[in-house]
Amino acid sequence: MILTAFAKALGQMFDPRFLKVIAIGFCLALVLLGVITWAFSEVIVVFTPASISVPFIGTMGAWAVLLSWGGFAAMMVLSVFLMIPVASAFSGIFLDEVADAVERKHYPHLPPAIGQSLYEGLKSGINFLGLVIAINALALIFYLMAGPFAPLVFWGVNGALLGREYFTLVASRRMDVGAVRALTRKYRGTIWMSGAFMAAPLSVPVINLFIPVLGVATFTHIFHALHRD
Repeated sequence: MILTAFAKALGQMFDPRFLKVIAIGFCLALVLLGVITWAFSEVIVVFTPASISVPFIGTMGAWAVLLSWGGFAAMMVLSVFLMIPVASAFSGIFLDEVADAVERKHYPHLPPAIGQSLYEGLKSGINFLGLVIAINALALIFYLMAGPFAPLVFWGVNGALLGREYFTLVASRRMDVGAVRALTRKYRGTIWMSGAFMAAPLSVPVINLFIPVLGVATFTHIFHALHRD
């Protein structure tokens, strides 16, 4: 079911509404990551001396610049991890746009869903952004202890978070809170595996920019398949 849902979402990739959200998300993600990278580099420059005296070598200039570029490189690596919360925040903001496009094409018999306002989408996205950052910060020690298996731990943790968030956001458009919780408990395994399936490609630079839209589209199909059962 998961692969079928993802294949349907992928088949709609060139839908104008998908492309619109992808373009907006791409620009916002780059701006946010760019600001974080710049701020990180500036902090290094401020707290690092412009030159340093090295025994037997002498004074080395532009030390701060060197560390600044090192910080830039580090942030590029960290962007793989940052894209999880960034993508999650943007998916919450633009949920309705993607879900509506999916339902109009694949489920035209359905009545209009209960949409969310821009404020509600922004609030939901920011709240989940904070949750993902906090949990990943707490789980960092487990990532370090896992060694070569760190990606699996990373995907498992974020799969649970993304799965629950995506499914809840999509289901809430057509069900009340109690029904959403009941359905989530009943299919928690499927939801977790679907979330992990989305979390894995979020670790791949460039590809991860497309996953928020594909994730919402995929979970829209998954919700209707589970709700129908």
